[in-house]
Amino acid sequence: MKKRRKREGPDGKDKIIYGGSVSYRNMCRFNSGFFFKHPLVQKYRWYWRIEPDVHFHCDINFDPFLHMEQNNKTYGFTITMYEYEKTIPTLWGHVRDFAKQHPEFVAEDNALGFMSENAGDDTSSVWSNFEIADMDFWRGPAYTAFFDFLDQKGGFYYERWGDAPVHSIAAALFLPRQQIHFFNEIGYEHNPYTHCPKGEKNWENGRCSCDPAKSFDYDGYSCMSKWDRFMGYSW
Repeated sequence: MKKRRKREGPDGKDKIIYGGSVSYRNMCRFNSGFFFKHPLVQKYRWYWRIEPDVHFHCDINFDPFLHMEQNNKTYGFTITMYEYEKTIPTLWGHVRDFAKQHPEFVAEDNALGFMSENAGDDTSSVWSNFEIADMDFWRGPAYTAFFDFLDQKGGFYYERWGDAPVHSIAAALFLPRQQIHFFNEIGYEHNPYTHCPKGEKNWENGRCSCDPAKSFDYDGYSCMSKWDRFMGYSW
């Protein structure tokens, strides 16, 4: 088992990346609680988050939105990793408080055990620069109440809560685990990490340009092996 690497700041010291940035906090709060309320997206249900300078290394031979809809999926991802705990020191405490106050929102057979085995340490997050998801989930009563509760705590600014842990925890808590989907077939790179499809057939069918041996999936900081065990997958 690979030892998980300590996440460090951009200068190699134990500093919080974007720790002094208000604009980054604004972005994380907007992505957590407001983008799906924008007037321009009200007529849409599904979205695919695509950021500048990302790379897609394979042909995508299917419609991801139809795949999600036809297979009763709500939230899709390609890369998952351990969250930098110093950015969310009080987040899990507030999550536990919310769950106690609103047990009606907690899904049976949820994926909370993947996010954290004890709701606090070694938090796994989906890397939210790639998301394909159903905006009706974010617009629904469970997530609306959850975001409003967290927003009142001030952690987007007093700490440095990102949209990745907020979205990930919400999906894990409020959705049955089978409604969270890993897009293995989509070869995706957001510097410095790349997901390259597992399985020779998937790689060949996608005419992929990435190197499977260099995929982040089973890097020491990746949570993919944890996801595989949690979901009972083998590749």
